[in-house]
Amino acid sequence: MSDAAKPPGTTRTTGGEDGAAGTPERPRRPLAPLTDMLRPRLTRGQLAGALLSLVLGFAVVAQVQANNHDTKFATARQDELVGILSDLTQRSERLRGDLRDLENTKAGLERDARGQTALEEARRRADDYGLLAGTVPAQGPGVEITVTDPRRAVRAANLLDALEELRDAGAEVVQVGDVRTGVDTYFVDGPEGVLADGRFLPPPYRILAIGDPHTMATALGIPGGVVRTLRGLGAEVTVTPRARMTVSAVRSG
Repeated sequence: MSDAAKPPGTTRTTGGEDGAAGTPERPRRPLAPLTDMLRPRLTRGQLAGALLSLVLGFAVVAQVQANNHDTKFATARQDELVGILSDLTQRSERLRGDLRDLENTKAGLERDARGQTALEEARRRADDYGLLAGTVPAQGPGVEITVTDPRRAVRAANLLDALEELRDAGAEVVQVGDVRTGVDTYFVDGPEGVLADGRFLPPPYRILAIGDPHTMATALGIPGGVVRTLRGLGAEVTVTPRARMTVSAVRSG
């Protein structure tokens, strides 16, 4: 058959012993779709299922452990239960002993605290009694009074009035000259002047009083008070408030 007689669309083959060279080459299909099909795909549903399975697994393990713990004593032998009970009893006794020790320690601390408080209170009272008795020095705010007596007109009664007014005004500690006054202090007129508790007081008279400075200064300066009386006798009186002063004189007892 000639080439013209061949039907349309027929391919002519050329060359080759067995005609293979004339066979048309088929196109190769790509492998991408097959790879996509074999690749695992994780959906949201699968992820939720995996998480749920994981949680259920933990729950099952925990329940099994709890069941094992609960059935520990139920499956234990009698001698094991006796040993466990004995151990618990010993622990309970040790705890009770520790509790008793703590209670004893607490009671001891409370007794020590009360004893320390009582000791501090006793010391405070001793200091107060010492100040009142005049057996210990004292420091604090107060007033310093200086009485100059050029006419030698000041008498024992005048100094006693000054002491009484200071005490009425709240003076806690008073020193006249070198004499620490007390509840039994007395003033007398002697041949050479005024004596306090048997000791001579040379003028000018110096009085130290510990207490509230303003209250004592106001009490001394009231009309008809000791300052006016002393000035009426020709004495010069100076009242000086002090923020802090020291009374060093003490009574022998």
